[in-house]
Amino acid sequence: MKIAIASDHAGYHYKTIIVEHLEKLGHEVVDFGTDSAEACDYPDFIIPAAKAVAAGQCERGIVLGGSGNGEAIAANRIHGIRCALTWNVETAKLGRQHNKANMISIGERMTAEEDVLKIVDAWLATEFEGGRHERRIEKIDTLSQN
Repeated sequence: MKIAIASDHAGYHYKTIIVEHLEKLGHEVVDFGTDSAEACDYPDFIIPAAKAVAAGQCERGIVLGGSGNGEAIAANRIHGIRCALTWNVETAKLGRQHNKANMISIGERMTAEEDVLKIVDAWLATEFEGGRHERRIEKIDTLSQN
Protein backbone atom coordinates (compact mmCIF):
# COMPACT_ATOMS: atom_id res chain seq x y z
CA MET A 1 0.00 0.00 0.00
CA LYS A 2 1.18 3.54 -0.74
CA ILE A 3 0.77 5.66 2.38
CA ALA A 4 1.21 9.42 2.76
CA ILE A 5 2.62 10.64 6.07
CA ALA A 6 3.13 14.12 7.47
CA SER A 7 3.69 15.79 10.80
CA ASP A 8 4.61 19.00 12.47
CA HIS A 9 7.47 19.28 14.94
CA ALA A 10 5.37 17.88 17.80
CA GLY A 11 4.61 14.67 15.88
CA TYR A 12 8.00 14.22 14.27
CA HIS A 13 9.33 11.53 16.64
CA TYR A 14 6.33 9.23 16.13
CA LYS A 15 6.43 9.89 12.39
CA THR A 16 9.94 8.46 12.20
CA ILE A 17 8.85 5.38 14.16
CA ILE A 18 5.81 4.85 11.92
CA VAL A 19 7.75 5.31 8.67
CA GLU A 20 10.29 2.66 9.71
CA HIS A 21 7.50 0.28 10.75
CA LEU A 22 5.51 0.72 7.54
CA GLU A 23 8.56 0.22 5.35
CA LYS A 24 9.44 -2.99 7.24
CA LEU A 25 5.92 -4.21 6.48
CA GLY A 26 6.52 -3.56 2.77
CA HIS A 27 4.44 -0.41 2.36
CA GLU A 28 5.60 2.46 0.19
CA VAL A 29 5.69 5.61 2.31
CA VAL A 30 5.54 9.11 0.85
CA ASP A 31 6.86 11.51 3.49
CA PHE A 32 5.53 15.08 3.16
CA GLY A 33 7.61 16.36 6.10
CA THR A 34 8.50 17.90 8.41
CA ASP A 35 12.05 16.68 8.62
CA SER A 36 12.95 17.73 12.16
CA ALA A 37 11.61 18.63 15.58
CA GLU A 38 12.16 22.34 14.84
CA ALA A 39 8.97 24.40 15.25
CA CYS A 40 6.90 24.64 12.06
CA ASP A 41 3.32 25.13 10.84
CA TYR A 42 1.44 21.86 10.37
CA PRO A 43 -0.77 22.95 7.42
CA ASP A 44 2.37 23.24 5.26
CA PHE A 45 2.80 19.47 5.50
CA ILE A 46 -0.66 18.09 6.26
CA ILE A 47 -2.51 19.72 3.35
CA PRO A 48 -0.16 18.30 0.65
CA ALA A 49 -0.43 14.83 2.21
CA ALA A 50 -4.23 15.03 2.27
CA LYS A 51 -4.31 16.27 -1.33
CA ALA A 52 -2.21 13.26 -2.38
CA VAL A 53 -4.70 10.88 -0.75
CA ALA A 54 -7.70 12.73 -2.21
CA ALA A 55 -6.13 12.61 -5.69
CA GLY A 56 -5.47 8.87 -5.41
CA GLN A 57 -1.69 9.30 -5.49
CA CYS A 58 -1.60 7.56 -2.09
CA GLU A 59 -4.15 5.03 -0.86
CA ARG A 60 -4.18 6.25 2.74
CA GLY A 61 -2.52 8.82 4.95
CA ILE A 62 -1.30 9.34 8.48
CA VAL A 63 -0.79 12.77 10.02
CA LEU A 64 0.70 13.61 13.39
CA GLY A 65 1.04 16.54 15.75
CA GLY A 66 0.96 17.33 19.44
CA SER A 67 -2.74 16.64 19.96
CA GLY A 68 -3.64 15.55 16.43
CA ASN A 69 -6.60 17.94 16.41
CA GLY A 70 -5.23 20.61 14.10
CA GLU A 71 -3.86 17.97 11.76
CA ALA A 72 -7.24 16.22 11.50
CA ILE A 73 -8.99 19.54 10.91
CA ALA A 74 -6.52 20.52 8.19
CA ALA A 75 -6.76 17.16 6.43
CA ASN A 76 -10.55 17.19 6.57
CA ARG A 77 -10.63 20.51 4.73
CA ILE A 78 -9.70 18.59 1.57
CA HIS A 79 -12.74 17.19 -0.23
CA GLY A 80 -12.73 13.40 -0.23
CA ILE A 81 -10.72 13.07 2.96
CA ARG A 82 -12.15 11.38 6.03
CA CYS A 83 -9.45 11.79 8.67
CA ALA A 84 -10.24 10.20 12.02
CA LEU A 85 -8.59 11.48 15.17
CA THR A 86 -7.34 8.34 16.88
CA TRP A 87 -6.06 7.91 20.40
CA ASN A 88 -6.36 4.15 20.82
CA VAL A 89 -6.91 0.94 18.85
CA GLU A 90 -10.69 1.13 19.19
CA THR A 91 -10.96 4.62 17.67
CA ALA A 92 -8.69 3.53 14.82
CA LYS A 93 -10.86 0.49 14.08
CA LEU A 94 -14.11 2.45 14.32
CA GLY A 95 -12.71 5.17 12.07
CA ARG A 96 -12.30 2.53 9.36
CA GLN A 97 -15.37 0.38 10.08
CA HIS A 98 -17.93 3.16 10.40
CA ASN A 99 -16.36 6.21 8.76
CA LYS A 100 -14.25 4.72 5.96
CA ALA A 101 -11.36 6.85 7.23
CA ASN A 102 -8.74 7.15 4.52
CA MET A 103 -6.51 9.10 6.91
CA ILE A 104 -5.85 9.07 10.61
CA SER A 105 -4.45 11.71 12.90
CA ILE A 106 -2.42 10.85 15.98
CA GLY A 107 -1.37 13.20 18.77
CA GLU A 108 2.12 12.39 20.00
CA ARG A 109 1.48 14.17 23.31
CA MET A 110 -1.77 12.24 23.80
CA THR A 111 -0.71 8.72 22.80
CA ALA A 112 1.74 6.40 24.53
CA GLU A 113 4.64 5.36 22.34
CA GLU A 114 3.91 1.67 22.99
CA ASP A 115 0.42 2.17 21.50
CA VAL A 116 1.18 4.14 18.35
CA LEU A 117 2.09 1.19 16.11
CA LYS A 118 -0.86 -0.81 17.43
CA ILE A 119 -3.14 2.04 16.35
CA VAL A 120 -1.60 2.20 12.88
CA ASP A 121 -1.75 -1.59 12.41
CA ALA A 122 -5.37 -1.79 13.56
CA TRP A 123 -6.42 0.96 11.18
CA LEU A 124 -4.59 -0.60 8.24
CA ALA A 125 -6.07 -4.06 8.93
CA THR A 126 -9.67 -2.94 9.43
CA GLU A 127 -12.16 -2.96 6.57
CA PHE A 128 -15.07 -0.57 6.04
CA GLU A 129 -18.33 -2.27 7.07
CA GLY A 130 -20.51 -0.56 4.48
CA GLY A 131 -24.24 -1.07 5.01
CA ARG A 132 -25.86 1.73 6.98
CA HIS A 133 -22.49 3.46 7.18
CA GLU A 134 -22.26 3.78 3.38
CA ARG A 135 -25.36 5.96 3.32
CA ARG A 136 -23.79 8.29 5.87
CA ILE A 137 -20.50 8.54 3.98
CA GLU A 138 -22.42 9.38 0.80
CA LYS A 139 -24.26 12.15 2.67
CA ILE A 140 -20.97 13.60 3.92
CA ASP A 141 -19.56 13.60 0.39
CA THR A 142 -22.73 15.09 -1.13
CA LEU A 143 -23.50 17.69 1.51
CA SER A 144 -19.93 18.90 1.83
CA GLN A 145 -19.90 19.89 -1.86
CA ASN A 146 -22.46 22.64 -1.28
